[in-house]
Amino acid sequence: EVQLVESGGGLVQAGGSLRLSCTASGFTFGVYATGWFRQAPGKEREGVSYVRPDAGKTYYADSVKGRFTISSDTARNTVYLQMNRLTPEDTAVYYCASRPGYVAGRYFVDDLYNYWGPGIQVTVSS
Repeated sequence: EVQLVESGGGLVQAGGSLRLSCTASGFTFGVYATGWFRQAPGKEREGVSYVRPDAGKTYYADSVKGRFTISSDTARNTVYLQMNRLTPEDTAVYYCASRPGYVAGRYFVDDLYNYWGPGIQVTVSS
């Protein structure tokens, strides 16, 4: 059975950092496309970051570029999202999502992703 589980969320003050983890079971992250998405209250879900480990490909939304870093650990079958210099605008439920193969540049088209984690809350206080 394929499963994704996020961890590492919580409450942090503005300017602080958090590291989210997304651990997979039932498949190997290395050959899958994985994205981090988020949804704030009253807003649509948006893409945050993307990684395809075997291709060494990463991509970031403009809103997080320079502050967030996506990485993967194939031994742990985990994808991480290091989030620095957090602001209240980063408050949202964060989801990881994966799909086999490539997304052909459509990094944040969520319909392309087959598997989703349940999401984890990140709250940044001002």
